[in-house]
Amino acid sequence: MNKDFSELVEYLDEKFVKIDERFEKIDKRFDVTEEQIDQCAKQKDLDILKERVDSLITSIDKLVKLITDYHQEQVAIKAKMDIHEKWIFQLAEKLGLKLQE
Repeated sequence: MNKDFSELVEYLDEKFVKIDERFEKIDKRFDVTEEQIDQCAKQKDLDILKERVDSLITSIDKLVKLITDYHQEQVAIKAKMDIHEKWIFQLAEKLGLKLQE
């Protein structure tokens, strides 16, 4: 009777060793999968960060354009004012008026 149990124990022990080996293989696969998931998450974070940086760059470009347009408009207004001022002084001179600067 003892022999039957030893054969059963040996058989079960062999089966459990095989199960343990399979679980170790599965654990290794899960480790690789977890690493891949971590890399994907990092890549996703990088993609989100890149989108935000691109959005900021676009906003800055729009602001630079607005400032540039405003500056050009101010330069044009200044040039027109200089012309008008010159005309006013010319008119005053022709009319004999003395203008204070």
